[in-house]
Amino acid sequence: MSIRESSLDVHSAVSRTHVGAGDYYLAPLRRGQTLRILDTHGNQAADTLFFNAADVTERYSAMDTLREQGNVYLSAGSVLRSSLNNPMLEITADTCGRHDTLGGACATESNTVRYDLEKRCMHACRDSWMLAIAEHPEYGLSKRDITHNINFFMNVPVTPEGGLSFEDGISAPGKYVEMTALMDVLVLMSNCPQLNNPCNGYNPTPVEMIIWD
Repeated sequence: MSIRESSLDVHSAVSRTHVGAGDYYLAPLRRGQTLRILDTHGNQAADTLFFNAADVTERYSAMDTLREQGNVYLSAGSVLRSSLNNPMLEITADTCGRHDTLGGACATESNTVRYDLEKRCMHACRDSWMLAIAEHPEYGLSKRDITHNINFFMNVPVTPEGGLSFEDGISAPGKYVEMTALMDVLVLMSNCPQLNNPCNGYNPTPVEMIIWD
């Protein structure tokens, strides 16, 4: 785990966006801008995708990111790389210490497999992403662009046998992760509505997206 405090003053931010539990955020982030995702209540999962704003077929790649950094967790100093192995963003500050990029996002199908058939109708992150895409056609995203994501603040440790375990969150109220864009990107985030695993204490809560020039 790598803890690094930010030197940025929230009062100098150019935008602040409250994102309720189960809602989405879709907006551009220009090269050189810094984005902070603030976990307002603690242990909330922010399921996030990044795209090259000039060509959305180039997107965040978990495989390239993990291979280049030699670590399965993301934290301060991690460079998020694209499907063309280009640097997209760098995590410049992090008070949580570790973020998941293996567990994927919840979907109605995975809710059924992991929990119970009756959970299929529950709201899921993939629903939020699809709603964002439908409501913002100007960004040129489609269902085919929904690929592997980062789960900021989510605790999904790798077991000694090489499996994944969804555990209690390690974040807390006021924890944040901050990243600087190394190219113009689109940020698509679902503030997870998940009620079935302990990562958010079975209680989805808001997050805040804060941007500095």
